[in-house]
Amino acid sequence: MSRRRILAVAALPLAFTLAACETEGALPEHLGFGANPQLPQARVQRVPTVKIAPAVGWPEGGAPVAAQGLAVNAFATGLDHPRWLYELPNGDVLVAETNAPPKPEGNEGGLRGWFERRIMGKAGARVPSANRITLLRDADGDGVAETKTVFLSGLTSPFGMALIGERLFVANADAVVAVPYQTGQTRIDATPVKVADLPAGRNHHWTKSLVASRDGSKLYVGVGSNSNVGENGLNEEVDRATVLEIDPTTGARRVFASGLRNPVGMAWNPEDGRLWVSVNERDEIGDDLVPDYMTSVTPGGFYGWPWSYYGQTVDARVQPPRPDMVAKAIKPDYALGSHTASLGLTFYTGALMPQWRNGAIIGQHGSWNRNPPAGYKVFFVPFSGGKPSGPPQDVLTGFRNDKGEAMGRPVGVLGIRSGALLVADDVGNAVWRVTPSAS
Repeated sequence: MSRRRILAVAALPLAFTLAACETEGALPEHLGFGANPQLPQARVQRVPTVKIAPAVGWPEGGAPVAAQGLAVNAFATGLDHPRWLYELPNGDVLVAETNAPPKPEGNEGGLRGWFERRIMGKAGARVPSANRITLLRDADGDGVAETKTVFLSGLTSPFGMALIGERLFVANADAVVAVPYQTGQTRIDATPVKVADLPAGRNHHWTKSLVASRDGSKLYVGVGSNSNVGENGLNEEVDRATVLEIDPTTGARRVFASGLRNPVGMAWNPEDGRLWVSVNERDEIGDDLVPDYMTSVTPGGFYGWPWSYYGQTVDARVQPPRPDMVAKAIKPDYALGSHTASLGLTFYTGALMPQWRNGAIIGQHGSWNRNPPAGYKVFFVPFSGGKPSGPPQDVLTGFRNDKGEAMGRPVGVLGIRSGALLVADDVGNAVWRVTPSAS
């Protein structure tokens, strides 16, 4: 190792400390939202801003703060890093208790990777994965799940789930698998059968979201990039930063859309039937760049990563440049703020809260590299005619205490048949239920 490299690596702890202390977001957070967010000049950072909300969990009786007119209660507690939710036809709720798989040997990222893992651990993101799906059942309809059973275990960092007929599909970190399911089952002992491999290996982004088409003929899987901006080489990005389309019968797959750095939440727009996705954007060019976003997905569309962001704004760090790719980049529909980790996405179609009808609800896991911090909330965006039609409106806040610590971090969001909204909280180890305050 060269003397310059040794000095650079040795300076990392100090650099992270200075980044945490000296940088500050220059723009008010709301300017990073909407169809036309402000995009300040990029400022390449040798190391990213580090502003962590240490994960502490909820105090006894603690809960998020519901917006005026809403109420929140614990639907289920005592879970192990719950991140994603799915409702079965009989009203049972599945929750993926999951975290990142181990890094393959040789892909740990050296000393820098060690510091990054320490940072993520402090934020609550490095606990071992339970590798299971748990079933929650509220048989008496009182808003609390009185049944909590291990539904399916022995998985590999499971995330997205989808039921087609009598087959339940699960997106592991490395493959889509399927098991037989009969309505009312509380446990599945069948061995999962692989349907299709998914890009794995380094797994810089490991979550694999999953939705089925309305007719059940196709599965769609969100696959994140293997790097921030391609620094590990584009050979490691084959079929990554994409939404993949998979035939659930044959396992054949193709790229449905690309250039989406880390597409996580996916949902079908109830008004026009288009697929929408929430995307986590890139780091290390400033506290106010680049906005995460949600967007409709154009089949065959390209959304910029890694060569450009928010349409055709060039990222000069990526070499060699590809002006041909930049020229094809589609501008996203709606920005969700920079470094907010906008993971959850659902469209509300229930009758219990008609003010949300057909609008989008987003779960923001919260920043670790923005000063001041951003995200750590659940909010609603109204839609009209299949497009966003207004500013965001808070649903749940209060996930950080007055010391800046994270008592909870929202991830998946799901409107269920009762009309309630469920929110998975992977630091609070709970699933929260939101209803009108009069209910």
